[in-house]
Amino acid sequence: MSRRKQRVIRADGFIAAIIIAAPTAIRLSEAPLPELRRDDPRLELLRHWLEDDLGWRDVRLAPASADASFRRYFRADGRGRDAVIAMDAPPDKEDVDPYLRVAAMLADIGVNAPRALARNAKDGFLLLTDLGSVTYLAELADAARADGLYGDAIEALVRIQARGPAHASGLPPYDERLLRFEMSLFTDWLLGRHLRLELEPRESAALAAAFDELVASALGQPQVFVHRDYHSRNLMVCPGRNPGILDFQDAVHGPLTYDLVSLLRDCYVAWPQEDVTRWALEFRRQALAAGVHAGQDEAQFLRWFDLMGIQRHLKASGIFARLWHRDGKPGYLPDVPRTLGYIVTACSHHAEFAALGALVSGRVLPAMQLSLEASRA
Repeated sequence: MSRRKQRVIRADGFIAAIIIAAPTAIRLSEAPLPELRRDDPRLELLRHWLEDDLGWRDVRLAPASADASFRRYFRADGRGRDAVIAMDAPPDKEDVDPYLRVAAMLADIGVNAPRALARNAKDGFLLLTDLGSVTYLAELADAARADGLYGDAIEALVRIQARGPAHASGLPPYDERLLRFEMSLFTDWLLGRHLRLELEPRESAALAAAFDELVASALGQPQVFVHRDYHSRNLMVCPGRNPGILDFQDAVHGPLTYDLVSLLRDCYVAWPQEDVTRWALEFRRQALAAGVHAGQDEAQFLRWFDLMGIQRHLKASGIFARLWHRDGKPGYLPDVPRTLGYIVTACSHHAEFAALGALVSGRVLPAMQLSLEASRA
């Protein structure tokens, strides 16, 4: 039996390292795939499209991934057919045009993303090339794989930013309105709806001041092609052309460090600070070599990185609460403490965010812990 070094993420978002016996990979925070239901009219509609319109025979469908949106993905095969991915995107809830547009951009840039093979616009189905079933999240259960996997992901991200300016200019702007809306998810859905926390006037003032500083930092960074969800659940292990990149339809023109934060301060798996800093500075080195402006020095770049992380994790914690209360998906709530822990750590490095860090560590994290404990009781 092999022995692997596994980082275990504590509830407060910090990390302990232990050695565990691990004959097989351990999936960290990875949602189980839903089972197929017999009474699923959209599944039957998909099957009829494959058989009646595309001429498939002996169609077999299996869940391919769990998703936080209304989209669903199935692995489809049939007699004499290679497996492909079928996207189910109900037209009244999901528009696949942005997906197809960004997929074409990524193909032109030269990274590995699914290609569209067929489309049923009326019913909201796409057939896509299959990038396999091994996510970064699953593979990272073996910590020895981290350097290689993150090295590939950083190289691909630099390529996107270095070769993507012409495409980035055609993407929606990651502007002040969007940045502030995202942070409002923290106050509205996590603090208000989920935890029922009422802020004192001084806490509200500290939060508003932090939001102002975070917006200014994000808009002050070089603006690049931003995937917007470049993390371990959306990166596939693809030997020979790693990584495969998924879930890119919400791409925007925005801050340099956003995707790097998504990758290295991942809501689903955490790493020691020294590893995160080393990988972040390797990204900066490659970006500069590729002609991407990455800050006047390491200090400026790392400040951008920290503050971008605070903004993203405020947003993410709010989204996880919204997924439960609006969409009936509770599976992301256990990831909230890790996400809040990133905020506390980043705030501790910057004096002007001390009040925000104190709010999150002193009131929000304890309330979240109690909420999780109550749900398990």
